[in-house]
Amino acid sequence: MNKSHQPKIAIIDPNTLAAIGLRQVLQNVIPFAKIDTFGSFAELEANNPDGYVHYFVSMHLVLENRSFFLDHRQKTIVLTTSTKDHTQLSDFHGLCVNVPEEQLIKSLLLLQQHAHGHGKRLPITLPEQANPLSDREKEVLSLIVQGYINKEIANLLNIGITTVITHRKNIMEKLGMKSVSALTIYAVTHGFVDINRI
Repeated sequence: MNKSHQPKIAIIDPNTLAAIGLRQVLQNVIPFAKIDTFGSFAELEANNPDGYVHYFVSMHLVLENRSFFLDHRQKTIVLTTSTKDHTQLSDFHGLCVNVPEEQLIKSLLLLQQHAHGHGKRLPITLPEQANPLSDREKEVLSLIVQGYINKEIANLLNIGITTVITHRKNIMEKLGMKSVSALTIYAVTHGFVDINRI
C-alpha cells in the first residue's frame, strides 16, 4: 500500500506495556496501518493529531482533555477496563482492553462491521487481492476460526485428520499468517465466517 494512503492510528496511553500490546493486536487486525504510540496527550499534540484516522485513548486522558476528544469524537475510542455500561463515557465508544486477545479482536472486528459511535469505520478491510485459498481451504479456515479442533474438522468435512493438518499448514503459508487470531481477522473481513460464530 502506498505510504501516503496508509491510515494512521494513534494509541495514547501512559502505560507503555499496554500501548505496545494494543499496537501489536491492531497491527494484526490492520496490517497496512501505521500505528504510533504516545505516552501523553502532549506527545500526541506535538505530532499532527489531525493526521490520524483514529485515537485509542486511555479513559483518564480523555477526561483530562475532554474538549479535544469531544471535538474529535468520531475518531476517538476510549480504552476501558470494564464492560459495564455505567463505567463507559456516554459521548464515546469504549473498547474494553481487560479481556482475552480473542475477545479484544472480536470487539475490534465488531467496530469495523458496525462502525463506532458517531462516525467512521476502522480501516480494517485489506486492499483488494485475488483470494489464494481453494474452496476446501475456505471451509477449513471457517471451522478453525469457529474453534473446532483438527479431529472435529476432519469429522465435519469427512476427510482425514492429516488432510486437515495439511490444509491448515497451506492456509497459513498462503496467507503468511502464524496465529489463529490473524486467521480470524482474515476470515471475518473476507466474509468466510460471521463474527457471531467465533
